[in-house]
Amino acid sequence: MSDNDVVPRTFRALVESADQKFARVRDVPAYGSVNQNHYFQKVFKAYTRLWKYQQENRAKLVEFGLKRWEIGEIASRIGQLYFSQYMRTSEARFLVEAYVFYEAILSRKYFEGSGSSPKDLGVRFKELRFYARFLLVSLILNRMEMVKYLMERFMTLVEDCNSTFRETNFKEWRKVVQEIVCFMKVDKGFMNVRPFRYCPTIDTHRASIGYVARFHAKKVLKFRDALLTSFHRNEVKFAEFTLDTYRMLQCLEWEPSGSFYRKPIVKPKENGDLLEHSGASGLINMNLAMDMTDPTLPPNPRKAILYHPSVTHLIAVMATICEELPADSVMLIYLSASGKAGYSNVSQREHSGGSSKSSKFKVFSQFSKEHNSAIPESHINGNREPSCYYDTCLWFGSKGNGGSNNLYPGDIIPFTRKPLFLIIDSDVSHAFKVLNGAERGETAALFLSPLRPAYKNSSSVITHNGSQFTFFLTAPLLALCQMLGLFSSEGDTDIYKEAENILSNAFSEWEVILCKSASMDLAWAQILKDPILRRLILRFIFCRSVLSFFCPLEESEQYLPVCLPHLPTAMAPKSEAVRSAVVRLTRHLKVADFFHFDDT
Repeated sequence: MSDNDVVPRTFRALVESADQKFARVRDVPAYGSVNQNHYFQKVFKAYTRLWKYQQENRAKLVEFGLKRWEIGEIASRIGQLYFSQYMRTSEARFLVEAYVFYEAILSRKYFEGSGSSPKDLGVRFKELRFYARFLLVSLILNRMEMVKYLMERFMTLVEDCNSTFRETNFKEWRKVVQEIVCFMKVDKGFMNVRPFRYCPTIDTHRASIGYVARFHAKKVLKFRDALLTSFHRNEVKFAEFTLDTYRMLQCLEWEPSGSFYRKPIVKPKENGDLLEHSGASGLINMNLAMDMTDPTLPPNPRKAILYHPSVTHLIAVMATICEELPADSVMLIYLSASGKAGYSNVSQREHSGGSSKSSKFKVFSQFSKEHNSAIPESHINGNREPSCYYDTCLWFGSKGNGGSNNLYPGDIIPFTRKPLFLIIDSDVSHAFKVLNGAERGETAALFLSPLRPAYKNSSSVITHNGSQFTFFLTAPLLALCQMLGLFSSEGDTDIYKEAENILSNAFSEWEVILCKSASMDLAWAQILKDPILRRLILRFIFCRSVLSFFCPLEESEQYLPVCLPHLPTAMAPKSEAVRSAVVRLTRHLKVADFFHFDDT
């Protein structure tokens, strides 16, 4: 081997070694009993060596034919590794590092290349994959300005590829474009006045901090693991994130803060290397510097997000997570699915109604008769027979209605041997009431969605807008506005800010009441200390009260969510503390006429 060949040969060997190690971890699931960290350490180490070598020998490598897209491919793999680690651990630092590397690729135009590379189909596919991955990372990080910019670039690239390579079918890539466009259109009518994630400056209520700090239950559980999945036909999605699982993912994490959240902009040197202005400087290490974490915040719970899983796969993942769950922890399971094969998400269908109280719910009665016939009587009146655990099911299947597609309440019972917080969002959710009292361990905490969503009128409903109940749990004020057909504008900023203050003050008051309650079931008391789960409880209370005043009393079975065991009576939908807050909020928004507060 001549001296001139040493650098390119060494580089190719490092690329091959890194690619082989990358292939071993690429398809490792984001959950599992086998600790894969040592494999990831090897991959990160291999790419660290590769990245530094190409930096140190850039001029000679370019002389021997190294293309800019090859540098971009290395950086893209590193970003992909970081995102994979985020999905496994839910640690925001890995998500931020993925963003940094992708942003560097974009700013240096690594994939745009020169000469014949724009006509290279293989390079164009790499560029398309890069944009799709960067879009997903930006979306999860809520960098919406970047998402909009990437959308435009991505759409232009797909069209250019379609015209340049006419013999190649880019149907799948056009579908990806449609997905992100639809995803971004869903909440276009709302002003996103606050993050979906738990933000300490917004969600920590000063008036109740002392009561929460002093609150003590016989047992306190830590929120460490969650499983999120939804399965509806034609639901809005991007990549393997449906709108509902995306919202729940955001809701179950801390808003990134501290020094790492506002990292300095990456600045390129003349040769395209990365300066020491970010984690993309070549320091590819799973044990990053201390400034990459915020010590004031607890870690995010790990989340397994399943896209359209089979029932057997869903149960297998539940079992895996449950088996690994520490004794002092609670597992959250979020399941959103229809109760009948072929149904769309019930909140994605149009609902009729008028503006007056007398005509607003004229279609509710007819639906109640139809829907009750689909749910066994034992689920409605509370009686329990052995067969009731397998009478009604959630439907997880792409076609047909075979038993292998059905998830029954009885399928959940084995997992109640561990502390469980179960959220069922479905048009047959109330069938899962039978789990209360059937647990094999501790009492499970259950949130069951309404069987039917409610809207002021159909014209204000955005089709395919995800579940109304999930929206209330993740963005309660926006969910209220969507229900009433309210859409924000720039002039509404102060109105919405004050509405958030009203809701925040109400939540603070409710926290105090919950902490002072002597009648709270242990299922709720043992998770009340966790700020993220406590926020879900408060939002449930708000959702239930809003719907109880919005929907007619005689139809409440269909339009109210259920929690089991019951929360303290002081937090009942029409209790004074809860009612007064809903009244204040609706009067502030000038929509009180749509609620029947006088009927209580």
